[in-house]
Formats: sequence, C-alpha cells, structure tokens
Amino acid sequence: MNIARYIDHTLLKAVATPTDIKKLCNEALKYNFFSVCVNSCYVKEAYSYVKDSETKVCSVIGFPLGAMSTEAKVFEAKTAIADGAEEIDMVINVGQLKAGNASYVMQEIKAIKEAIGSHVLKVIIETCYLTDEEKKLVSELSVEANADFVKTSTGFGTGGATIEDITIMKNSVTDKAKLKASGGVRDFETAKMYIDAGVERLGTSNGIAIIEGLTTGEGY
Repeated sequence: MNIARYIDHTLLKAVATPTDIKKLCNEALKYNFFSVCVNSCYVKEAYSYVKDSETKVCSVIGFPLGAMSTEAKVFEAKTAIADGAEEIDMVINVGQLKAGNASYVMQEIKAIKEAIGSHVLKVIIETCYLTDEEKKLVSELSVEANADFVKTSTGFGTGGATIEDITIMKNSVTDKAKLKASGGVRDFETAKMYIDAGVERLGTSNGIAIIEGLTTGEGY
C-alpha cells in the first residue's frame, strides 16, 4: 500500500504564511502526497510549486463554516480552479441542512459541481454536528448533485472522523461516490483503519508522521 497517494497534505490554519505554504509543498513533493490542500488565497502559490509533479492542488471552499452564500462559494470555487486547483473541498450549509432544507443543500452542491466541471468535488458534511439520519441524507444529496466524494469533517468543528460515520456514509453513497476521512487522522494505524474501511482519501496535516510511523497531536 502506497499510503502517501491517499493523503491530501493539509495546511488551513489562520496563521499560515506564504513561507508555510512553500514548506507544505516541498514536503508533498518529497513524500509524493496526492495533493496539497490550502485555503483559496494560496492556490496560485501552491500550484507554482507543484505544477510539474504528480502532486495536485486542492482548495477548500466556504471554509470552515459553510455559511456563505451559494454565489460566494461558486465564485470562490471558479477562482480556485482558474488559479490551478484540480480538486475542491466545499463545506455544506449545515444550518440549512439542520433546518430541513434539503433542496437548498443539494442545489448548492450541484451549482458548485457545475461550476468546476470535470474537476473533483468533495463535499464536507461536518459530521460532528449531524444526526445519523442527517449524515445519510446529505451523503445521498451529494450523490444526487454529482459530487465525487463525501468528506467527514473540516477539522475545525467539535469532532473529526469516526469509523461509525464512515460506515454510514459508505452505505449511503454505495459505489456512487468516494469517501474522504479528515479530522483526527494523525498516525499510520488510524490511516490504515480508514483505508481498510473503504476510504480513498485522507485529509491530514500529519502526513509525514503517518508515513514515518510516528504519532502527533497536531491539527490542521
């Protein structure tokens, strides 16, 4: 198993500087991680470092709350793609989902997918705030909206990925979307557990520790 190719090497902290982004990209190139995942303001910079490699650029959209207008999210996604991102991780509008406005949530996901075309869309459902029924519903809505992945967490909520949530999401999307676990993936054993459960991508700021068999408590 080449676990490095499962990892979106992530830096989303508010205090991340251009120097930090360069370091992130150099690490990704050294370990051949699947992507670097950065806030949208750093997409162009990250792309300049990794464009001639196998490592892609992933950008988060509407991050971390998901409470921006659909129009703002669509604009941010389009800009990130234009700047060199190949993958988009969007946060759903959690409040609209909790209010029972399934159509709003589905149409927003669909609008962003249509805006980015063939580029990969991962839908962050922020499982820590949802009931099991809501996790099932939003996973199904993501499939209906043609998303490529459903993803557990931002890493900024009250909790991260759990194997129970991955099981719910996997059963909900069947084989119509892939799974990404994020939030709390800090060591090799945890990473392998999720991969064995069917996850095809891991969002983590601890990719090096995972590869080298270390354990760290650091977050995004």
